[in-house]
Amino acid sequence: MVSQRGAIHGQSPLRRNFTKFLISRDGKILRRYEPKDNISDIEVDIQTEMNPVLSNIMARRSIRNYLDKSVEHEKLEMIVRAGINAPSGINRQPWIIRVVEDQKLIADVTEVFKQENAEQVKRDKNFKNMFRNAPNIICVCTPANGGGELDAGLFGENIMLAAQSMGLGTCCLGGPVRFLTSNEKCKFFLDRLDIPADYKLNYIIAIGYPNEQPDAKPRDASKVKFIK
Repeated sequence: MVSQRGAIHGQSPLRRNFTKFLISRDGKILRRYEPKDNISDIEVDIQTEMNPVLSNIMARRSIRNYLDKSVEHEKLEMIVRAGINAPSGINRQPWIIRVVEDQKLIADVTEVFKQENAEQVKRDKNFKNMFRNAPNIICVCTPANGGGELDAGLFGENIMLAAQSMGLGTCCLGGPVRFLTSNEKCKFFLDRLDIPADYKLNYIIAIGYPNEQPDAKPRDASKVKFIK
C-alpha cells in the first residue's frame, strides 16, 4: 500500500500524503483510500489480498469478450475436477456435466440463433457466438423432476473460481438454455449433449481466455446482518 501525489486514471487529485492505494502482487492498483476511510476496512482488504483464496474470489469477473483461442483439454479436465469436488448433500452429486469442445457444434447452433435473432445479432458488433463469444462451454444438468439446484450451483462456483485461478474467464448463462430447450431447430445440439431423459439442462458456463478486464460491480454489504 503506497501514497502518491497527483491524479490517476482521471480520478480526483490526491490529498497530500493521506490518500493510500492497495497494490496487487503484480503491481496493479486494486483500491484507493481517502483520509475518511476506516483503517479497519483497509486492514481487511490487505488481509484479503494476502490470502490467495480470498484474492481469487475478489478478482473474479463475468467475462463476455474472449480471445479466439480454445481452452486446452487438460485445463478443462482440471477445472471440471474442481467442480465435482464441490459440496453435495449426502454426496448425491446430482449433476450431469457436458463440456463442449467441438467448435463446429457451437458454430452450427449459433447459426440457428442468428437466424432466429437477426436484429439482436446485428446490434452486437462483437457477436461471435450465442454463448457470449466463449470458445468452450460447460453445460450443467440437474434432475428433470426438480432438486439438485443447490448442489449444481456449488459445482458452478467451484468451476468459475478454478478457472479464475488458471487465468481463464467465465460467465454463467441462462438465456441460451431457454433458447436451446424451446427451439426445435436446436434438437441436434441437445442430441449431441446426450442428456439422459430424466435430466434437464439447467445452466451453461461460458469459458475461455478473457479479452477484457471489467471493473468490479458494487456489492451491497448492507444486506448482511451479524447476529451477536
